Amino acid sequence: MEVLEQAYAKLNLTLDTPFIHSNGQQEWDMLMVAIDLADTVTVKTTSQHSKIIVESTSGLLPVNERNLAYQAAEMMQKCAEQTEGIEIHIQKRIPIAAGLGGGSADAAAVMRALNRIWQLNYSEAYLAQLALTIDADAPFCIYSRPSRVMGRGERVLPLEQKMPALHFVIAKPDISVSTPKLLRVVDYQTLQHGEMAKVMQATQTSDYKGLVQSMYNVLEPVTAHQFPAILRIKNKMLQFGADGAQMSGTGPTVFGVTQKASRAKHIYNGIKGFVSETYLVGLAK
Repeated sequence: MEVLEQAYAKLNLTLDTPFIHSNGQQEWDMLMVAIDLADTVTVKTTSQHSKIIVESTSGLLPVNERNLAYQAAEMMQKCAEQTEGIEIHIQKRIPIAAGLGGGSADAAAVMRALNRIWQLNYSEAYLAQLALTIDADAPFCIYSRPSRVMGRGERVLPLEQKMPALHFVIAKPDISVSTPKLLRVVDYQTLQHGEMAKVMQATQTSDYKGLVQSMYNVLEPVTAHQFPAILRIKNKMLQFGADGAQMSGTGPTVFGVTQKASRAKHIYNGIKGFVSETYLVGLAK
């Protein structure tokens, strides 16, 4: 049997790490959305005993045990006590190592696909619990809906209210950011935390202006200190007419947001001139 799943990229409208646990793991509090920039993941079961094969249209993506989609397939085999082989093909559109959760999205897509193929009837909540063993962003990617995400990433609370209309321009500079290395240099004594209460109030009332004004990413100054290009792109986004702009995840991708498609196109045209990996996207449907 063969199943096709869309693996949607994510953006952090807010990102905070209130504290670090004694075991070295970060506590997170984030507002995340899925956007319609997506990989297409095709999953097929085979008669090859437990063999997992990953293929990708990107030569930059590992196709062995280091690939999160491979890890997801292996985990689902064990959980379901299945011995069928699995073939995974990833048509890659999400930039790699960009702070957009591409690897986590692919892993979540594989889990959803195998849940269907093997008729496991695992709930989203249970799949999200399993996904946490792969990556902190993977539980959200199981849902791929606007959500508040807390804890180590396992507490995913989809929003009840509909988000206001949002158009994004996304720009990934030619920079690679190592999330583990970045998190090791975070100084929790100096982090400037945002106000999540304001953000949640804005989402509850579909207050676009309030949402944009209260967006934040506490790791942006940390990454931008190492890579000043991030702030240059952010400032360009605002100059070209974005209502708000910030880094997503641990970077280096920067996004600008507006309510108007025409303004988003104007921003896209301006940014595309000096950042080749620039995308014009909206919320995932």
